[in-house]
Amino acid sequence: MPELPEVEALREFLDEHLVGREIARVVPVAVSVLKTYDPPPSALEGAAVTSVGRHGKFLDIGAGGVHLVTHLARAGWLRWKDELPAEPPRPGKGPLALRVALADGAGFDLTEAGTKKSLAVYVVRDPADVPGVARLGPDPLADGFGRDRFAELLRGERRQLKGALRDQSLIAGIGNAYSDEILHAARMSPFKPVAHLTDDEITALYEATRATLAEAVARTRGVAAGRLKAEKKSGLRVHGRAGEACPVCGDTIREVSFSDSSLQYCPTCQTGGKPLADRRLSRLLK
Repeated sequence: MPELPEVEALREFLDEHLVGREIARVVPVAVSVLKTYDPPPSALEGAAVTSVGRHGKFLDIGAGGVHLVTHLARAGWLRWKDELPAEPPRPGKGPLALRVALADGAGFDLTEAGTKKSLAVYVVRDPADVPGVARLGPDPLADGFGRDRFAELLRGERRQLKGALRDQSLIAGIGNAYSDEILHAARMSPFKPVAHLTDDEITALYEATRATLAEAVARTRGVAAGRLKAEKKSGLRVHGRAGEACPVCGDTIREVSFSDSSLQYCPTCQTGGKPLADRRLSRLLK
């Protein structure tokens, strides 16, 4: 799933390639992709793009007083083309979900792999009209997001760290991969209760969150849209690397699997050398 760093990289790419150019057509291809009907996608046609923003994991393209907001979900992606095919796209079983064509022949496709279709597109007058955007917590890389604000958000939390970091209404933009990376950098178990954090641990978690995300954004800056997925994977230290050696201590990276996802961690760095039990079979180590 694209998370804050990749969506920010896409935002920067589109800001460079879209702003000032006229939208000729917005063509929904997959039946499920469009989540709104007023204003219609045609409201964007004939207007020049004035802005490209990001709200957590949502991309926001503004043109003619209307916004095209998209969430790429787990398997979605944006594919830029300097020259789109001349023939209009046809609905079918392929990955194409929506096409945005510019007046000069360039544009991009939103695609989604797999059979579970969760990619969402909204055409709205205000991004806050998108329910997912309206519920977002603060952006962890915002200039005003300090350690005290972070501590305030965690106050009263009863969940474990992994779940809290992934909650978009608490902090926007962090998903499965970067929560693993943040917790590895902070040297904390993904299942440590938030309520048990000391002041020093809150500081360490805050610094790990900011540093991990900022480094990922810097690493993806200037990378072409088509190469961002590979760049993300190459920069991850523990997520998706079960069975490999931890780059910090050399211990074997372990995994805990769930019904629809998994997490990875280093026992030596994060859990005092103790492997975590499978959540589906026993209680988790704290």
